[in-house]
Amino acid sequence: MEWNFLAAIGRVALKFMTAVGHLSLFTVQTVRHIFLPPFYLRIFLRQLMQIGYFSLPVVGMTALFTGMVLALQIYVGSSRFNAESAVATIVVIGLTRELAPVLSGLMVAGRVGAAIAAEIGTMRVTEQIDALVTLSTNPFKYLVAPRVLAGMITLPILVLVADIIGVSGGYLVATESLGFNPSSYIKNTFDFLETRDVVSGLIKASVFGFIVSLMGCYHGFNSTGGAQGVGRATTNAVVSSFILILVSDYFLTVLLLD
Repeated sequence: MEWNFLAAIGRVALKFMTAVGHLSLFTVQTVRHIFLPPFYLRIFLRQLMQIGYFSLPVVGMTALFTGMVLALQIYVGSSRFNAESAVATIVVIGLTRELAPVLSGLMVAGRVGAAIAAEIGTMRVTEQIDALVTLSTNPFKYLVAPRVLAGMITLPILVLVADIIGVSGGYLVATESLGFNPSSYIKNTFDFLETRDVVSGLIKASVFGFIVSLMGCYHGFNSTGGAQGVGRATTNAVVSSFILILVSDYFLTVLLLD
């Protein structure tokens, strides 16, 4: 009984290490092909639109209501020790350093990561990727590298837009519902905001964009088993992106704290 238990733990550990090894090799191959020609500019520009422009509505709506709720919650907490004037400062720092990059990353993972995994997974199970290889086209250069590069570039832009929309949402609630003076609120917003607050959020966003697009490509590229396999790849891409975003967020926060 005891040996069976240890054997089960060993099988899980070996399976986990094998998956880590495959993902590491896939990541190295992807990064290598991002910098080496040929470059497929048309596919890259199409991915900029798919990942960036078409994600703007969902990211904007998320940022707007997050900023509005954040202002209300901070007002309730700060009013208990007469610190209502800190609402504007906490809203802008909370959004730029943490909430905008994390929530945007999760939204893009749900929308774009799943779509990438489904598209590439369908190409894998219908042998279209094998056809690319037959035509002397490297699937890493044609399918993976443009998507990962586009994810790394577009997510910081989305987060910058989310910062502006989220702060505007907090401003609307503070001035229209909580009775803040508009000029004082804007002054408190910019007086305590530092460049590193915004930059740290954009660095996080670029890492999250890499994670989301890489997970979508990895699970789609390795999908097997027809339509059910594509479904599993889509689910695994979203779940693994969520977990890696939250884990990497902690380590990035520690790294960028000073």
